[in-house]
Amino acid sequence: MVGDPRVALFIDGANLYATSKQLGFDMDYRRLLKEFQGRGNLIRAFYFTTLVESEEYSSIRPLVDWLDYNGYRVITKAAKEFTDAAGRRRVKGNMDIELAIEMLELAPHLDQIYLFSGDGDFRPLVEAVQRKGVKVSVVSTISTNPPMVSDELRRQCDEFVELAQLMQKVGRDPAERAGGRPASGAPATPAHPGLERRYGIRQGDEPIET
Repeated sequence: MVGDPRVALFIDGANLYATSKQLGFDMDYRRLLKEFQGRGNLIRAFYFTTLVESEEYSSIRPLVDWLDYNGYRVITKAAKEFTDAAGRRRVKGNMDIELAIEMLELAPHLDQIYLFSGDGDFRPLVEAVQRKGVKVSVVSTISTNPPMVSDELRRQCDEFVELAQLMQKVGRDPAERAGGRPASGAPATPAHPGLERRYGIRQGDEPIET
């Protein structure tokens, strides 16, 4: 509608996955989109994630494909694989640069940005976007121990949105988990490459020592 703030979502896929898992719920991306469409004129909803291209089947591919066809702009790149000193296969990769470029390019056309990440590395980016006159809201949680959002990022943003308070609006009904696919049609959220290194979460959501 005319007069509504121009809004965009920037979702750090791995970070949001880790945060929702720490809160004990699965994200329903159809409900998430609907929730923020009601907060203004939603210009774009970006989702950033890495993919392990060497795998014959990537667990995150069904989600990426679904998002691509259902209102999200998906930005991906290949994750890097390596073997550590103990001989264990590791995967690493982040989308910080890609997210920063898209945000800075779109900022002049927006009134408000919702950043779904708690990564303190984004603090300078948030400050740069604010200088362009854009309000920045960070969506993460301080309800976990330790919190999933850095203190410097919380201090820099214009508004902090507690993800735990959105669970009823954007979470998947636990009763739908048994079926493997939610009633909304979106595939269940899989584990993301690189979580073992970045957040202490391995495939299968088991906590590990970091």
